[in-house]
Amino acid sequence: MKILFWGTPAYAVPSLEALLAAGHSVVGVVSQPDRRRGRGKELQPSAVKARALEFGLPVFTPERIRREPELQARLGALGPDASVVVAFGQILPPEVLVQPPLGCWNAHGSLLPRWRGAAPIQWCLLEGDRETGVGIMAMEAGLDTGPVLLERSLAIGPLENARQLGQRLAMLSAELLVEALPRIEAAGTGPEAERLARLGVRPQGAAGLSVARLLTKADAVIDWSSAAVAIHRRVMGLYPNAHTSWRGKRLKLLASEPLVAEFEGIKLEGIKLGGAIPGTVLAIEPGVGLVVASGAGPLLVREAQQEGRAPALGQALIQQLGAGPGDRFGSAAGLLDGANPA
Repeated sequence: MKILFWGTPAYAVPSLEALLAAGHSVVGVVSQPDRRRGRGKELQPSAVKARALEFGLPVFTPERIRREPELQARLGALGPDASVVVAFGQILPPEVLVQPPLGCWNAHGSLLPRWRGAAPIQWCLLEGDRETGVGIMAMEAGLDTGPVLLERSLAIGPLENARQLGQRLAMLSAELLVEALPRIEAAGTGPEAERLARLGVRPQGAAGLSVARLLTKADAVIDWSSAAVAIHRRVMGLYPNAHTSWRGKRLKLLASEPLVAEFEGIKLEGIKLGGAIPGTVLAIEPGVGLVVASGAGPLLVREAQQEGRAPALGQALIQQLGAGPGDRFGSAAGLLDGANPA
């Protein structure tokens, strides 16, 4: 099949590679424009663009595809049989959706209609979902509202972060796309309703519908008055960006574990909350990390990264922070500096 591929982050790269390995002809790749990244703020291509150029594929980088009719026409002139979208980052306009005779198909990183929207991986972790998956969905004008052709689930590990889960979902997306495209080709062309009926797609219902809204900088700030389980979910779901303050500097929390009965993890003996203010260090566990009070239950901080320093794990973190019982991490507003309270 001739495929027009739409994708931007590293998450989409395995799908592009899998389509090529399966023998499909990628007639073009559409990705987000180069952005300034890193300390030097130099323009850098997206992960998909960089990989596509390595394959010698033509790449297009619209700022807003819906506002660029000339580019829409150029993409249609490439003659793709189908468009495949994996984490592109823009909504495709109706003029683009109707171009390929075999339709536009999206590999979406959630079990639809659970977590429609821009950040399904992060939100399934933030909300404590026990499973997620990938759906191959026929695209339509609504946001992730199209019928589902293929879907496969996977269990979420209790200590799994967004990067780890994203890597597994990226591979699953690639696998399902390779499985789906021969079926899409075999169903043939014709009116959309007839094509989809031949494919036996599953319409989405409203039951279980959630919207994975875009995350903001405020979402990444740790609120120590929250329960330990909620803080842990934030650390895992927003990896590697959830942060607090420590002695006047930002501290990113990279790995944690709530020490509560309903969470089947490490069990440390002798920890007492004793009415400690949330954010207070309760204990130092040699070689493991710091136990910190929250609004409900203690949280074990295993790995963190101080501003301007490399990530530190276990004993290295303990030594780097130089913390002791009674020290405090910053509040949600970042007003506490980590010093012992007077």
